[in-house]
Amino acid sequence: MLASIVPIRRFHLGKWFLRVFVFLVYAIMLCPLVFVIWLSFFKDSILYFPPSGYTLSWYKNAWDNQSFVNGFIFSLQLAIVSALIGVSIGVVAALGLIRYRFRGAKYVNTLLLSPLLMPGIVAGIAIYLFYLRTENFLDRDIVGTLGGLVLAHICLTIPWTVRLVSASMHGLDPSIEEAARNLGANGRVAFWRITLPMLRPAIVAAALFSFIVSFENLEVSLSLVGPGSTTLPIAIMQYLEFNLDPTIAAVSSVQILLLGIIMLVTDRFVKLSQVV
Repeated sequence: MLASIVPIRRFHLGKWFLRVFVFLVYAIMLCPLVFVIWLSFFKDSILYFPPSGYTLSWYKNAWDNQSFVNGFIFSLQLAIVSALIGVSIGVVAALGLIRYRFRGAKYVNTLLLSPLLMPGIVAGIAIYLFYLRTENFLDRDIVGTLGGLVLAHICLTIPWTVRLVSASMHGLDPSIEEAARNLGANGRVAFWRITLPMLRPAIVAAALFSFIVSFENLEVSLSLVGPGSTTLPIAIMQYLEFNLDPTIAAVSSVQILLLGIIMLVTDRFVKLSQVV
């Protein structure tokens, strides 16, 4: 009897330790976000604990700062365009890699996924140097143009789409599309009505992550933006050069809220846990 009770106690003890470990992991992940949001309500311009009071004036200060507003709008437009184009190219690339086996497919797949492994600052410098070489060859301006910046952000979004769509395609049942073909549907109809709807969760998740990567990017954008076109991360960095107050925390809190809402709305219609 005692021998049977000991394993049960060990099971419950292990389960309790697992719950504590998961709680600690979530706490470590969420503490910085909570701290930033809490910091944005501090009344003091010089940060110290405990605060003398709380206020919403830093949010008003961020709203009145035109560089933050313009940077937010520009980053939003850039992220939307980059995500749409990057996801479109990435879906086609993933379909080609999975559906059509060809010599060198593994190398192409590694090339498309390599930006995920490369540090952002290294990618930014590499793209900047490549643009300079291309400018000398074509005798055309690329650095500082909107097209050059969009192209660089598209290169950042494609790997997310290729990774997520490829993983989703490996989990699809090919017999479903074969059944559609046996019932008279050609390849184009079977793809649009059968395959593409089944890939919808992966495509939506890829669009979400692509938007976030582009919207929050600093390293690549820093050397490629032109005059009068400043993204929100660059505007934050420029503000920090001369100021150190909770305005930055207020701007960051708005970003956290925006991205959180986007993820919750997306998960409401497409379960991100199915593909991530």
